[in-house]
Amino acid sequence: MTTPSKARRENDARPGPVVLDEISKKIIEQLQSDGRKPYAAIGKAVGLSEAAVRQRVQRLIDGGVMQIVAVTDPLTLGFSRQALIGIKCEGDLEAVAQELSVIDELDYVVLTAGAMDIMVEAVCESDQHLLEILGKIRAIPAVRGTETFVFLKLHKQTYSWGTR
Repeated sequence: MTTPSKARRENDARPGPVVLDEISKKIIEQLQSDGRKPYAAIGKAVGLSEAAVRQRVQRLIDGGVMQIVAVTDPLTLGFSRQALIGIKCEGDLEAVAQELSVIDELDYVVLTAGAMDIMVEAVCESDQHLLEILGKIRAIPAVRGTETFVFLKLHKQTYSWGTR
């Protein structure tokens, strides 16, 4: 099942920015600091009842503004190699992005401006696994070249940029 936020990422028909009131922004910030924080605790922090927080969170999810997910550390789960792969293409970039999006090991696919047309992030079990993924990417007819940036050490990964 495709969630509204996932569907928005998969196509170009995004609506303009959602205008949030200060309470919704505070709710999002509370959940960014701890996605399992009880609605009662969030309500206390933002001045609403538990039920009102629950309703607002559901509207934010249904509206595609946010998702609540578990973020894992791939290294602890047996994925010893992560890489960012830059892809040079010709032709329809959207079609290439769609083909890349079905490769399970790619968790991030984005069209870019600059030296590369598309950037993807791969989470792999080994260097051999990374080679197999590169083979899948290079087999796409419109792909003209790739450049791979292997992650050596993660220094920062955050999802708490707030609502600005």
